Amino acid sequence: MAKKKATKKPCPVCGSMNHTKCTLDDPITNEMLGIEDSAVNHPKHYGGEDDPYEAIKVIEAWGLGFNIGNTVKYLARADKKGKRLEDLKKSLWYLNREIKNLEKINED
Repeated sequence: MAKKKATKKPCPVCGSMNHTKCTLDDPITNEMLGIEDSAVNHPKHYGGEDDPYEAIKVIEAWGLGFNIGNTVKYLARADKKGKRLEDLKKSLWYLNREIKNLEKINED
């Protein structure tokens, strides 16, 4: 009886056969796949891990919450991903949402 040849399956995260596209922010998976820096784990467009002003660090330190935190996040990365206008519009969208929420609270 002939042995069955093992078939390689694509990565369930990135779909690649060699995991070159993986961006899952899971320490065990990243270690297993040899990924040190991913698009999720301290990406450069948010300041990077070594930057004391990395967006998430500032947002958490200042306790900004979701809408204002996203406002700051998109402002901070506006010139770093090549989509400045889009990021500024996203920032404005979150700011406007926060303003509308506050106005609604003040109406009551």
